[in-house]
Amino acid sequence: MKRSVKILWITVFSGIGAFVLLLLLFNFRIIGSIPALEDLENPQASLASEVIADDGTILGKYYMVDRSNSDYKDISPNVINALIATEDRRFYDHSGIDPWGTAAIPFYLAIGKKRGSSTITQQLALNLQLDQSGNTRSKSIWTRSFQKLQEWIMAVKLERNFTKQEIITLYLNTVAFGDNVYGIENGARTFFSKDAAHLSVAEAATLVGMLKGNTLYNPRRNPVSSLNRRNTVIDNMVKAGFITPAQGDQEKSAPIALHYNKIDHNNGMAPYFREVLRDEIKDWAKNNKKNDGSPYNIYRDGLKIYTTINPRMQLYAEEAVAQHLKDLQKSLFAQGNIKSGKVWDKRGNDLDRFMKESDRYKNMPDDATDEDIKKSFNTPTKMKVFAWRSSTDPSLNEIDTVMTPMDSIRLMREYLQTGFMAMDPESGEVKAWVGGPDFRYFKNDHVKNTRRQVGSTFKPFLYTFAIMNGMSPNTMLPNEPITIGNWTLNHNAEGGVGGNITMAGALAQSLNLVSAYLIKQLTPQAVADFANNKIGFGGKVPPYPSIALGTPELSLFEMLQAYTMFPGRGVITKPIYITRIEDRNGNILETFAPEKREVISETEAYTMVKMMEGVVAPGGTAARARFRYNLKGEMAGKTGTTNDNTDGWFLGYTPQLLAGAWVGCENNYIHFATTAMGQGANTGLPIWAYFMQKVYADKSLKMDDGSTFPMPPGMHTDLNLNVESNVPADAEGNDQGNGTTEEYLDVSGYGEATQQPAPKQEDKKPEDKKPATPPTTPAPKAVMPGKKDQ
Repeated sequence: MKRSVKILWITVFSGIGAFVLLLLLFNFRIIGSIPALEDLENPQASLASEVIADDGTILGKYYMVDRSNSDYKDISPNVINALIATEDRRFYDHSGIDPWGTAAIPFYLAIGKKRGSSTITQQLALNLQLDQSGNTRSKSIWTRSFQKLQEWIMAVKLERNFTKQEIITLYLNTVAFGDNVYGIENGARTFFSKDAAHLSVAEAATLVGMLKGNTLYNPRRNPVSSLNRRNTVIDNMVKAGFITPAQGDQEKSAPIALHYNKIDHNNGMAPYFREVLRDEIKDWAKNNKKNDGSPYNIYRDGLKIYTTINPRMQLYAEEAVAQHLKDLQKSLFAQGNIKSGKVWDKRGNDLDRFMKESDRYKNMPDDATDEDIKKSFNTPTKMKVFAWRSSTDPSLNEIDTVMTPMDSIRLMREYLQTGFMAMDPESGEVKAWVGGPDFRYFKNDHVKNTRRQVGSTFKPFLYTFAIMNGMSPNTMLPNEPITIGNWTLNHNAEGGVGGNITMAGALAQSLNLVSAYLIKQLTPQAVADFANNKIGFGGKVPPYPSIALGTPELSLFEMLQAYTMFPGRGVITKPIYITRIEDRNGNILETFAPEKREVISETEAYTMVKMMEGVVAPGGTAARARFRYNLKGEMAGKTGTTNDNTDGWFLGYTPQLLAGAWVGCENNYIHFATTAMGQGANTGLPIWAYFMQKVYADKSLKMDDGSTFPMPPGMHTDLNLNVESNVPADAEGNDQGNGTTEEYLDVSGYGEATQQPAPKQEDKKPEDKKPATPPTTPAPKAVMPGKKDQ
């Protein structure tokens, strides 16, 4: 053998040996990034955690990569056929590597054509490899060659350990469809608002066509290119025999019927709820470990969080908020001090703080001078701002405009904020949650994360305590000036004073003088103890007489929880909005049950229900619920208005549903100038009423306006409430609020009145925390329910 031939054979065999050795090193994972077989059997690709409503629909997701998994049976055959026809027509005939396709590459290169030869299995192998290693598809010919070798090895392993159905399912769960959307289920829901099982031929062809270039062939961004690519995929399906030529022509003749619905953190249903839930689930994840000992990650581990939110009620709640605030905002904008901008006089420090909290300020260059910043914030700029334009389509509630950034700060602060929540008072299940007007522009949640003065919505707790201490709804009480220590309350907020009224009538008309009289008899300390220790406000209610007028700062969530004792027959039920959490494989990690505790008797609860029905009866502060909004059936509730019409409240309930609304601005100095506009009956109540109208109209929700509050077994006759009085007419039918600034004086212990609002309990000095001295004035005579006080 010639020396040259010998060298040639040595070179050939050495090359073959090196290639085999390289394959062995890759196969046994000595080099490279091939995942272990157990990782291939249980791929750990990042999965979005899903927030699921009570009917199984997805409310939203938490993710870094928006990916979800589907089973083979949940994928339309149209998708499978389109994929095989376009990407790998011999998919069922090869064992991971297509020899014909691979052998054809040199011939295509010779004639100047680029042709992909990777099978579906090889493409899956690359996706899994990149998922495991965190690398990207390399553009270097040498690095890409090594990746290709790993693909071949992984493809063969996949074919040996998985069925063809499992491979194609795993592939469709790992591919990207653009817009940070991964997996066929997400692609179907995002681009066509349907699940993957119901995709048509044209829809399946559109999604499969995107796999060649998810930006270039994205139907939202490039509709023409996407349409042409879709038609190419349909032609491939005809050639492969999956559909007939006639059917192919019919499918190609129609435009792409896109129904784009990208669920993200800012959009979608119940965004305020999802944000509050996110923080709670993150805390849960920190305290719960996976089998490997690591904590759960809500952005990667594909948790399924099942909630009590009802999508239909949620939609009605969001529509009710928009419907009312859209009109109410016009009135605030038309108000003189808002329209002229005088509300911002002497508010320079606040504006400076708002400016420094803005994203624009945080993104200013580090070397920007005060002059640069001032100029930037006072130069007219093109921008998009929030504006009420639709009550049914939130995406329309914004406009393109030109204004200075400082003017935009003022404008956004002048928008009315709101919180609304609806729940089942017995089960505790939260059905709807709206934390503000629009999460895109206003991030603060006003259901659970904001506390405001509650105004007269606190009075039912005071009246409950009076009932517990022997008083009756028919007990006649004086509507007269009252002195507590050195402090005197001379009249109700609207000026009314004089006469006597039953306790039921006083609650219906929300008379401050009567409430002040009651707390003097019962003592502020005793009422505060009842609120904090029995109801469960946990120290948030200070022992001052002013609590009778509604000065405590509480959240809507806390108030609704406390109100469950009325329709709940004396039992307070903590609102619950998570029923269970599952892992990505459907294993239940934790279940949640409502927390209940009895705080008053069933008879006392029913007595309060009947009294609070007077609030929505003729002459009550919420009478418009019936005569203006035409709501039928049994209902009860309470309005609330705080000082200077800063906060407007309404908490109302039927035998089946409890809901409440708060309305106000972020800053207390921005408010309605008149009680007619700013009272809770005009701000909070309409949201509740619009919501209830929609709920009753939807028969699928099975809310019956003919349902009744059950009378306790121990009561042999219903209450016959006497609402007769000789109270002056100018005090009737208006929510009297919680008074003026002077009525907030700290008169705890009946000592000398200070000139400042009552401090929070935790801010008082130790010597100021002494219990109030009981008054010497005797309490009114107790009267049995149904008997008129003599």
